This record gives sequence, structure tokens and C-alpha cells, in this order.
Amino acid sequence: MRHFIDRRLNPKDKSLVNRQRFLRRARAQIKDAVNKSLKDRKITDVGSGESISIPSRGIREPRLRHASSGGRRQRVFPGNKEFTPGDRINKPPGGRGEGGKEASDSGEGEDDFTFALTREEFLDLFFEDLELPDLVKTNLKETTAYKPQRAGYAVDGTTTNINVLRTMRHSLGRRIALKRPVLGDVERLQKEIDELEAKAHLDAREMRRLIELKVELENLQRRWKAIPYIDPLDIRYNRFEQVPQPKTNAVMFCLMDVSGSMGPREKDLAKRFFILLHLFLERRYERIDIVFIRHTHKASEVDEETFFYSRETGGTVVSTALVEMRKVLRERYPVQDWNIYAAQASDGDNFEDDTGYCLDILAQELLPVCQYFAYVEILDEREFQLFQNSNGGKTLWRGYRRLAEDFPNFETKRISKPGDIYPVFRELFAKNKETA
Repeated sequence: MRHFIDRRLNPKDKSLVNRQRFLRRARAQIKDAVNKSLKDRKITDVGSGESISIPSRGIREPRLRHASSGGRRQRVFPGNKEFTPGDRINKPPGGRGEGGKEASDSGEGEDDFTFALTREEFLDLFFEDLELPDLVKTNLKETTAYKPQRAGYAVDGTTTNINVLRTMRHSLGRRIALKRPVLGDVERLQKEIDELEAKAHLDAREMRRLIELKVELENLQRRWKAIPYIDPLDIRYNRFEQVPQPKTNAVMFCLMDVSGSMGPREKDLAKRFFILLHLFLERRYERIDIVFIRHTHKASEVDEETFFYSRETGGTVVSTALVEMRKVLRERYPVQDWNIYAAQASDGDNFEDDTGYCLDILAQELLPVCQYFAYVEILDEREFQLFQNSNGGKTLWRGYRRLAEDFPNFETKRISKPGDIYPVFRELFAKNKETA
């Protein structure tokens, strides 16, 4: 029977088996910590690893000990001058005879346990709620694509990578430096020897010449054999390095309604939606700029912290966000230099007379220059069940649905929980697969 031991190292030199066992045992607590950390992390930081803290009380290894509430014990400690075997004494109060680490009104309690997650482990936990197919999860983790590129020559490699020209140059230089006999010299000596041996009688001078020629020919042949035409030291192989594939630039617009009807739950779902789109774009583009535009009855470009967590009051006029996006495009992101993606999140509310203006801006100015525009309407569970028919809903939803029929790069979906987000990207992943 063969026994295989995994000795790959991880942080703190713990083996991979122990690490995986710990992840399985504390998965619920780690998952809860990851969900909480998403609220504080930037969209661009999700692709990196994460250090999280979980209560140490829930990660203790199981152990066996004597029950403090039952059983019979007979033990006399050294130095005892008060008790004898058979005496009955009361048990310590509290039921446990050991000093505790539990919370109390004095002393110090336990610190939280800090655990470092790798990028793959963090993304696994993040993808869990999104219900992504395994193939998509694998693709999103591989953010950088590489291709082989010539990088000079090497003295070792595979036979198929031998560089014949470079090998012959090294061979010629070595033969010249070591003065390897050339074939013409050997043939000339051999011919002269044959002519002398063909004569019937040789005088003393010709006999000496024949002996000298044979000695010289023997030396040439010895050197011919000692200095090979191609030596293993002459062989050169084409060397290749894996380099990142050249990619182009992309800009991702995040548009969100921040009026009073968009609460923490809706903003959390919107953030997960934006994170997923950013992870997808990371696989295709080397540089990604993110523009955050929030709106009530007016719109403005803000930073990520303000975008998700600042409170705003006012009505809802969606067209203001589209106008702001158009303005930013014209000023900073020319269409010929940038791939443009946009993601809009809203609860569906909009000023009644504004929907037509939104459709005009999208159809005439934004959708023709966008690679992809996704709109998600965030509903609660009751509304999501009520509007199962995609044609029903508020004015903004109905208008966007009509527009999606004319523009294949425009996608609309309704979501009420994290697992509903992935269908927004299904068409986009399919198009990417066909292109590949």
C-alpha cells in the first residue's frame, strides 16, 4: 500500500490538509466574516486575498476530558495536611476546576482569531451565494492570460526547439578555434600518398616524403576524430518566456439610485453585482477604470465610499445619471481608445415623465458605443414573486425591456437575492466563449 503525504507549505507552515480541515470546520464563521468584510472592501480589492477575524471560541479542536459534573475521584495531592483518603469534599463552584478564558467581570477575555485567506479561497466563499457554474468560477479566478514569447537562447530544451542556425555558428567557431582539419586537406594528403604508392620504384627522397605524408595524415585523422563536427556544447535551443497577453483599456460605469427607497440591503446586492462585473472585466483588460455615478433627482460622480455609504434624500430622476455618464465619456474616455461597460442598479422608481428621455439617451448616444450595458432592478421577495412576468412592472422597467429587444448589448434583470445576479451575465459569458 502506498501512502502519500502532502507537504506543501501554507502560511505559518501549516500543511494543506490541516488548512483544508480548518476551512471546512469553521466555514460558517469564515463565510460570515467574508460577507461582513465585503461591506468595507473596495470593488477593485475583491480579487486579492483577505485577512479576517473570527471568534476563537468556535475554532477549538475537540478534546476529551473528565466530566466535571459526575464521576468519582480519589486523589491526594502532595503536601496535603488536611484530608485523608475517603473524605468527601465539595466540588469547586461553577462546575469547572480549571482557570477559564471565558468572559467575566474581571481579567481579560479571549482575542479574536485572525486568519489569512488566499485569493482563491476568498473568491470561493464570495461566489458561493452567487450560484455561479464551476466553469465560470474557474475563469473568473484566472485574471491574467499568458502566451509564450521568444526570449533568446538556452543550452537545454526539447528537440523541437533546436535553433539550427545558432547551433551551426557555435560549431563553426569551435572548429576554427581548435583548428579542426578540413576535409580538403585530408583528401589532398590521401591523394598524394596514393600517387607515391602507385609508383613501382621510389627513391630515398620520395620514400621519406611518403613516410611524412602518412604521419601527417594520421595526425589529421586523429584530430578529426577528437574534434567532432557538432559537439553537445554547440547546441542551442530557442528559449520562451510566458508573458501576459497585451490587453486594451476598459472603463466600467457604476450607476445607482441612492434615494431613500434604496436601503442597505439593496445597496449590498448592487455592490455584489458591480463586483462580479469587475471580476469578469479583469480577465479581459489590463487597465480598468471605474466611474461611480449616483443619483436622486440630480446626479454626480463620487468616490466609492460615498457611492455606497453616504445618505441622500430627494426624488428619483434616472436620466440625470445617464447625462452625467455621457458627460464623463466625452471628457475623459474617447470611444476609439476605451471599451465601455456600464452597470445600473435601481429599485425601479423614476419620475413618470423622465422614462422617455432615458430611452432616448440610451438608444441614441450610450448603447451604440457600449460593449455591454446591464440594468438590474432590485426588489424584495414579495415583489419578485409578484412580477414573475417580465413584461409587468414600473414604467422604467417596461421601457428598458422594449429597448433591450433592439440592442443585443443591453441586458435587464430583476434580483432579490445574491443567487439571482449571475443570469445577468449569462449572455455575456456566452458571447465571450464564442469569441474565444
